[in-house]
Amino acid sequence: MKAGLDFVHEFVRGSSKRTLLLLHGTGGNEHDLIPLGREIDPAAAILSPRGKVLENGMPRFFRRLAEGVFDEEDLKRRTHELADFVGAAAQHYEFAADKIVAVGYSNGANIAASLLLLRPETLRAAVLFRAMVPLVPEKLPDLSSARLWIGAGNQDPIIPMSETQRLVELLRRARAEVTIRFVNAGHSLTNAEVETASLWLAELTI
Repeated sequence: MKAGLDFVHEFVRGSSKRTLLLLHGTGGNEHDLIPLGREIDPAAAILSPRGKVLENGMPRFFRRLAEGVFDEEDLKRRTHELADFVGAAAQHYEFAADKIVAVGYSNGANIAASLLLLRPETLRAAVLFRAMVPLVPEKLPDLSSARLWIGAGNQDPIIPMSETQRLVELLRRARAEVTIRFVNAGHSLTNAEVETASLWLAELTI
């Protein structure tokens, strides 16, 4: 715990004004995605928190009731908690709060999508690997300024392609600009899609 910020986390300064918010999958921690973040954007600063929820000893960002069935009340509470942490970290580490890009995998991608839907001011863009629809808010936010890249596996045993399409449709209804890439893979990432995500992010002006 650092400087009263309420997530165990790592912060690594970068040479650009962009900060990557790295959000790990179930069983990960604040160190796991740092190499991925460096590969996706070598110049960006990195903020990498550890999820506070434990499932059989494995860190997550929110509770689930079963595979693919989320505890929506816990998800909402944890989403606001994470957004508040990101805001506090921006002040403490003095990075630009309007140049934050989430890079999330699985459970981390799901809470990143929840941030977009519930606290859209937190993120300017996101790279979501293996994401599902986290929840459907009563009122969709205006995501017209958000740029999103989603990577999905066409053989993913956890997330069917139809679920990915449902997420894309929800985000597009909120007016987000969404790029979707299906790869010949399961739930694990491929080097090729990481490279594709990196090239996409390099073209963004934020």
